[in-house]
Amino acid sequence: VMSSSSSSALEMEIFQYIDLHQSDFIKDLKEWVAMESDSVQPHLRKEVVRMMALAADRLAALGTTVNLVKLGSHQLPDGQDLPLPPVILGELGEDPQNPTVCFYGHVDVQPAKMEDGWNTDPYTLTEIDGVYIFLRNLYGRGTTDNKGPVLAWINAVETFRALKLALPVNFRFVIEGMEEAGSLGLEKLLKEEKQSFFSDVDYIVISDNLWLSKKKPALTYGSRGNACFFVEVECGSKDLHSGTFGGIIHEPLTDLIALLDSLVDPAGRIQIPGIYDSVAQLTDEERKLYESIEFDLEEHKSNSGVKKFLFGTKEEILLHLWHYPSLSIHGIEGAFHEPGIKTVIPSKVIGKFSIRQVPNMDLSVVKQQVMEHLEHVFSKRNSPNKLTVSMPLGAKPWLADVNNLLYKAARRAIKTVFGDDPDLIRDGSTIPVARMFQTIMQKSVMMFPIGAADDGEHSQNEKISRHNYIEGTKLFAAFFLEISKLH
Repeated sequence: VMSSSSSSALEMEIFQYIDLHQSDFIKDLKEWVAMESDSVQPHLRKEVVRMMALAADRLAALGTTVNLVKLGSHQLPDGQDLPLPPVILGELGEDPQNPTVCFYGHVDVQPAKMEDGWNTDPYTLTEIDGVYIFLRNLYGRGTTDNKGPVLAWINAVETFRALKLALPVNFRFVIEGMEEAGSLGLEKLLKEEKQSFFSDVDYIVISDNLWLSKKKPALTYGSRGNACFFVEVECGSKDLHSGTFGGIIHEPLTDLIALLDSLVDPAGRIQIPGIYDSVAQLTDEERKLYESIEFDLEEHKSNSGVKKFLFGTKEEILLHLWHYPSLSIHGIEGAFHEPGIKTVIPSKVIGKFSIRQVPNMDLSVVKQQVMEHLEHVFSKRNSPNKLTVSMPLGAKPWLADVNNLLYKAARRAIKTVFGDDPDLIRDGSTIPVARMFQTIMQKSVMMFPIGAADDGEHSQNEKISRHNYIEGTKLFAAFFLEISKLH
């Protein structure tokens, strides 16, 4: 319950406006989804640029000062240079009494085609009836990742504008068009703008993830990093015939399989000495968070199509997705993988694996531990082959304080709109942009999802429910009031 009747009356007025304008907000989403702003495929880059212009126009209509910042170009594998889409930097509100909240989102999408298994055209927003109007789903590529949430935030700002209400916070917008292709150029821009565009930013909000359940709202406060490794074993310059050389040489693939087998045991525990030494201790406070979280283990299992998990309880599963590191083996390059038989000994093979590392684990230490372990295992094989270990990619984990003002304000807004306290969750995968903002800006960052667990981002038949899109708009509006009150 809000502190005063006047603020709840203000909320009622805001929520009523949002309810009355649902169809306008859905029409806007339809227009955005129709843009094939796929940043992964070079031939659609011009659509991404058109999408950026559409988003810029929408912000400008609210009175935002919009700067479309050019980022130059990047080189494609075939050698041609392709211009990067610009990044939107938008400023709205200059009141020194108000906190300044920066919202990050992206308007590019993953590839999608009907023949991938969509039931409706991915670029035509299609509303499919549920039993009740609020259970209707809005299908289309980008509905939940990330056009819907970006629009929900803009809709919330627009509501204050339309009702001629004073803005409770100053807004900064960072909207990009290359997130699905690795956010090329974004980090450099953030560093360049730290002292200017971001100088008065107090808080950063990212709404580019999902709840853990279909019904219960969530706030995300952490994610794992990802360190990717290549382990290469080479015996000579050419592949050999197993009839001529089998049984008389040290075969690279045999070495590699022994190396890969040494990394993780059948219970999923990483076998690299020292790897768990710096994993954060599990506190009672964190353990309690896991108990109250709504998470359907059986549903997660049926989604995966596997018969049995390594752990039998919700708490153990979530701990091993969020709190502990994991190691996965992804593939072997250079080995024969087509159907049929080929009696060849490959001369060079590369094993690929990754470690999802958690807070307090240092990337350089992890790299050192992996290399020493693999070299030790290899040395015991007395193989004359050449071993090379490299880490081509390393993204750091991210962790926020759930007791800071940003999370307090969001929790209160969720209680107001949904009548429920949110689950406080982490993400088992990697969210580079949260870490990037936190590292560069040294300000509070919060992941504030409005999509549900079954929205299917990156998948066929991606959707956001009408309920989540409209209530999410209310949630952001309520959050603006809460953060201004608490700040």
